[in-house]
Amino acid sequence: MKLDILKYPDPTLAEPCMAVEKITPELKTLIDNMVETMYDDDGVGLAAPQIGEKIRLIVIDPSGPKNRTELQVIINPIITDSEGKVDSEESCLSCPTFSCVIKRSEKVTVTGMDENGDDIKIEADEFLAIVLQHEIDHLDGKLIVDRVGRLKRSMYDKKIKKWLKQQD
Repeated sequence: MKLDILKYPDPTLAEPCMAVEKITPELKTLIDNMVETMYDDDGVGLAAPQIGEKIRLIVIDPSGPKNRTELQVIINPIITDSEGKVDSEESCLSCPTFSCVIKRSEKVTVTGMDENGDDIKIEADEFLAIVLQHEIDHLDGKLIVDRVGRLKRSMYDKKIKKWLKQQD
């Protein structure tokens, strides 16, 4: 089932998430729904808080949005190592029409669990490293608008307020 994606400035997006304590049938259904939502919206990653769930869960598929061959589910992901710096042009399903350049680590190591509760370790560079960092930011209550200067953020905030006013 496709889920609604929360949009900035929804306060849920700014809250840190809790660890997943156990794998349940409901969690597996949530994972399936998140994957469907990510694919339907042409995303390469989706974090649970983006659909209103305050748990540490991400789904990613860096092969997208056209190909869909590298799906990964990561529960309780943690960046355990990082190195280098790279500029990354990013956008986000929760921040429509907004994109910016963010400094990210060039390489990261992420640990967590898969959907079966098995431990996983991902050593990533290039685009995969960027996607992992972006989605893990969501779990910590950070959006790409939190990583830009005040002027660019202020301009986006004004645009969002105008849109919200038009919807009323």
